[in-house]
Amino acid sequence: MLRNPDTDSKIFEQARLSRDARFDGRFFIGVKTTGIYCRPVCPANPPKSENITFYPTAAAAAEAGYRPCLRCRPECAPGTPAWAGTSTTVQRGLRLIADGVLDDGDIERLAERLGVTSRHLRRLFTRHLGASPLAVLHTQRLLFAKRLIDQTALPMAEIAIASGFGSTRRFNDAFRNTYGRTPRELRQRRAGSKPSVGLTVQLPYREPFNLRRLLDFFAARAIPGVEVVMDGRYLRSIVFDGAQGVVDLRDDGGQVLLSVHGAGTRSLLPIVQRVRGILDLDASPDDVARVLSRDPFLEALLQGKPGIRVPGAWDGFELTVRAILGQQVSVAAATTFAGRLAMRYGQQLDVEIPDLEGDTGPTLVFPGPEKLLRARLSDLGIIRSRAATIRRVAKAVIEGEVSFDPSQSVDEFCRSLLAIKGIGEWTASYVAMRALKDPDAFPQADLGLLRAFDADDRARMKPAELKARAEAWRPWRAYAALLLWSSGENSGG
Repeated sequence: MLRNPDTDSKIFEQARLSRDARFDGRFFIGVKTTGIYCRPVCPANPPKSENITFYPTAAAAAEAGYRPCLRCRPECAPGTPAWAGTSTTVQRGLRLIADGVLDDGDIERLAERLGVTSRHLRRLFTRHLGASPLAVLHTQRLLFAKRLIDQTALPMAEIAIASGFGSTRRFNDAFRNTYGRTPRELRQRRAGSKPSVGLTVQLPYREPFNLRRLLDFFAARAIPGVEVVMDGRYLRSIVFDGAQGVVDLRDDGGQVLLSVHGAGTRSLLPIVQRVRGILDLDASPDDVARVLSRDPFLEALLQGKPGIRVPGAWDGFELTVRAILGQQVSVAAATTFAGRLAMRYGQQLDVEIPDLEGDTGPTLVFPGPEKLLRARLSDLGIIRSRAATIRRVAKAVIEGEVSFDPSQSVDEFCRSLLAIKGIGEWTASYVAMRALKDPDAFPQADLGLLRAFDADDRARMKPAELKARAEAWRPWRAYAALLLWSSGENSGG
């Protein structure tokens, strides 16, 4: 069940004995004598080595017959890094499962989206994750429901819907079979804790993590009316399954709190998964630093900015339009143009945010491709060529020539985007970095990246030089880009 049993077992054994938080979510421990599985940071006395088995995922431990530990609560572990030794097909499959593609249990449809047979897909999931796609989905639902039971005051019927069980009966049966208790009995164990009000959940992550730095990035690019950053808080409008909503993120003493306003309970799980991507919460900072610190220049930057994350994006089309507006202009100018575009063509937001008054929160939903297909943008200060490119992208999205579907490969996506007149390597790489979460995307011709290496005793670095130097940073070149942007005045995109 481990990809390299001898090496992994030695590392994991050391990590569990020292309760090394860096490995939290990277593997799980099945305890043969108790029939439970734990996180490596479990506070219980560590069992003897001969009584344990290591599993790469919670789903693998569950499929082997173990039940989740009620002390270390596997549902609170940081997400398993999607890149962790898996194939690109498995990575894309996990994103589709997170987006709800497998909710109907149709593995044939999932396999078709990924361009493989269902048999091959099962084989890949078992090889890399130790569990089948359906087992991954079931464990994801179960652990998410357990978090909602512990962290919220939501009625059990709503938790059953939010976690994708479809019916309260199936929900209750799953918990009895797994925990030996009903959901209500598990909630009663929560004595002394104060549940959140409404749709608010905690988002775990690996240290080091600096939410303030991410908020600074979003603040510089916040589209007026669509996004708001204030008082250590990020709010943005969304549309999910046809319903308007607002995601509301804030720092709360070492954890990120996500509140969802407006959107229905049924949408909570996929919204949580997408927000994890926006904050890059499943990253493993130590693995990134291990590679990038081999470059002395990046090593110095990492010392001042540990735990670098690559900010994601809620909507791929919106980000692409924002990237086009940012071509050869400052971040501030691009933000101004995006705000004007949203004001003219965006939809008014009708979502109440309980603790905000007036128009201090988001007031607009960013326009979709249908709205911008024939948009007149010249009087907004947007030059004619960029306005035409935005319309061409809108047309390509409507006609299916460009998609932000996570089931496609990054190369396939970039080819489709680059086929549009007005889209160059920089725009394609930037969108792949943030919308498709490609950890190795790298716009090597970006002026901000080239300027980062400026020194009095040398000429400006050429794109070809930077590209050659960046080969040593694979597969984390996107993280290197964020580090380099943060070191200068031009902070990219």
